[in-house]
Amino acid sequence: MCGRYASFLPAEAIARLFNTANPVPNVAASWNVCPTQQAMVVRRHPETSERHLNLLTWGFIPSWSKTPTRPGPVNARAETVATSGMFREAFKARRCIVPADAFYEWRVIEGGKQPYAIARRDGAPLAFAGIWEGIRLPDGSVTRTFAIVTTTANHDIAALHERMPVILEPSDWPAWLGDTDINPATLLHPSPDGTLRSWPVSRQVNAPRNNGPELLDELEEPADVR
Repeated sequence: MCGRYASFLPAEAIARLFNTANPVPNVAASWNVCPTQQAMVVRRHPETSERHLNLLTWGFIPSWSKTPTRPGPVNARAETVATSGMFREAFKARRCIVPADAFYEWRVIEGGKQPYAIARRDGAPLAFAGIWEGIRLPDGSVTRTFAIVTTTANHDIAALHERMPVILEPSDWPAWLGDTDINPATLLHPSPDGTLRSWPVSRQVNAPRNNGPELLDELEEPADVR
C-alpha cells in the first residue's frame, strides 16, 4: 500500500536525474501528496521514445472506463498487474516512474494509528514503479492518470505494513520504461533489506490540507501496543 508520499526535490533536479527531454513542469514541492492530486511522473513518450517529466493525476482510470471522472485506484498489485483487466495494457505499454523523497505508512498503537515516514537509507530519491493511462473525458479533454505498483513488504517496513511500493534502482530504469528488452516483470520484487529507514512523524500528515517540511520531523518512538 502507498497512499501518501512526499515529493519536494525540485522538478529541475528530477529532470536532470532522469535525463528528460521536455520542458520542466511547474510544480510546487509537496510533503503530503494525496490521491486525486497531480504529481510528477517520468514516462517514455509513446511517439518520440524520449523520457518526459509530466504531471499526471494520482488514481488510475483505464481507457475503457464508463465513469472517467470517478477517482481510480492509487495502487496496482505486482502479483496481478500483468493479468488484471484494469492494468494489463498499461503494464504492457505504459509504464512510468514516480519520483519521491519519502512515503508514509500507519502503525496501530494505543490510542489510534501512528504515521511513519519511510525513505532510502542512503538519502537518494525514491523511484516507484508506476503505470499510466490516458482517457478522453466527456468534454473532449484528455486526462492522464497513474498508479503505483506495490509488492510484499521487506524486513525494513514489515512491522508497519504488509505492502510496499516497488522501488526501482537506477539500473532498472531503462527496462521499466521500455528502453530495453528486459522483461519488466523481473523488477517486481521488494527492495533488499537495509534499503529503507523509517521514523515516526506527526499525525498532521493525516489531513491533506497540512503540507510542509515539518511533516517529516522525527518524533519519539511511541509505545507499540496493538
